[in-house]
Amino acid sequence: MTDRTPDGAWLGIDVGSISTKGVITDAEQNILAEDYLWTEGSPINAVKALVARMGDRTDAGRRIAAVGVTGSARRLVGAITDAVIVKNEITAHAVGATARRKDVRTIIEIGGQDSKIILVNNGLVTDYAMNTLCAAGTGAFLSAQAGRLGVAVEDFGAIAVTSARPTPIAARCTVFAESDLVHKAQMGHSKEDIIAGLCKAIVANYLNNVAKGKRIEAPVVFQGGVSKNIGVVRAFEDALGLPVIVDENGHLMGALGAAILAQRTGKEQPFRFSFTDVDFVTRGRNCAGCANACEIVSVYRDGVRIDAWGNRCEKGASVACATLEETGTSA
Repeated sequence: MTDRTPDGAWLGIDVGSISTKGVITDAEQNILAEDYLWTEGSPINAVKALVARMGDRTDAGRRIAAVGVTGSARRLVGAITDAVIVKNEITAHAVGATARRKDVRTIIEIGGQDSKIILVNNGLVTDYAMNTLCAAGTGAFLSAQAGRLGVAVEDFGAIAVTSARPTPIAARCTVFAESDLVHKAQMGHSKEDIIAGLCKAIVANYLNNVAKGKRIEAPVVFQGGVSKNIGVVRAFEDALGLPVIVDENGHLMGALGAAILAQRTGKEQPFRFSFTDVDFVTRGRNCAGCANACEIVSVYRDGVRIDAWGNRCEKGASVACATLEETGTSA
């Protein structure tokens, strides 16, 4: 697709439970601006802050032609940003990764609260899997253990690679891993050996659960926030016997994929950075129309409903109120 406006650009947003990422790309899919911040339980406030910060670093004359959104809060953020496309994380991460490395065959992605494996052939997703219940192989788990050990999580990787004898850590689940960590520390294992053991435990958990039964082939790309941890990267390389590629923007691949997908639609829904001045409110109501008792979530812009979802049958469609005043709760 060719850019119909010389100053055109696309905004991609990846909003998760832990962090919110954004990129602005040009017609050649170069990243013009990017940012990353904590969601802190409020996707709306996180996206407002993200967009405001990115707008400050973007050329005033550059126009955002359209927005693409992915992540766990994609439906909500898609509604408030008037996104032209709202896509699942598997597709967005695969599009972002293949844009950077067209020959990629395996994508390892580990974020704050989830992890996934995506298998690719000739640029197309052929298989994938995600973690289900256990968080032992995620960034949140690493952050929790860093706090327990009194180490900044940003320093985990550098400390891990100094270990000559990583301590074996049980990786079956978060509870077992934490208990084993405390036990090994009480036995006198050094901090660097325990940290290296945790990195290996994350890899073992991932390969035994998320990637179980999957054929991992090179080139292997590692992305998500945990890809910044050199200790986990080395542990993957040791376990797989393959080089693991980490892009400098690996933590932004979901947002990059969302921006590229928005560009590919060929649609234009101009985005204004001034949207941060608009008041957005969400409300949830349970439908009593049938035994499903669906929770209908509505999002309001300046008091007027712009979207609603959650109903599994037509009876729930009327539960969403057209205005905020009708919900019985003021903003």
